[in-house]
Amino acid sequence: MNTVEFNNLVYIASKSLKYPALKFTHNQADANDLIQDTILKALKNKTKFKKGTNIKAWLYIIMKNTFISNYHKIDKRNSLVDPIDDDYTLNVPSTITYNDGTANVAMEEINKAINSLDKVFREPFMMHFSGFKYEEIAQKLKIPMGTVKNRIHVARKTLMSALKDYKI
Repeated sequence: MNTVEFNNLVYIASKSLKYPALKFTHNQADANDLIQDTILKALKNKTKFKKGTNIKAWLYIIMKNTFISNYHKIDKRNSLVDPIDDDYTLNVPSTITYNDGTANVAMEEINKAINSLDKVFREPFMMHFSGFKYEEIAQKLKIPMGTVKNRIHVARKTLMSALKDYKI
């Protein structure tokens, strides 16, 4: 495939990257930068593209990998190194809670809300929260998987309503 043909394919397919880029970045300017980086990498690596490959999927993978790489760079930039205590790495949190009392009150409210759920909703919800898969919960409780999903959904909605003051 010649360069003009490839560049034309990339140009046409790059229009489909806008929505996924916005989904990754949640910001129009960052999405445009991500698309630009993706196109640049695609053009630099045109020799790796095999004719007959889905160009949109190929560009999407490049974009996803670029986003992940950029995310890791930003994450490393937001880490501090404490030179005093044997070079322990401290991650800089986006929010800091200084008062454990507030956290304890919140946990009490959450536990109270969970315990106020009817047992038919609380049991599958807590099993799912503990890591059980829908199929495992259905087998253990001897109910259909659709019922399990519905009960967990109802429990979540009820908890979100009861704990709306704690919504971030």
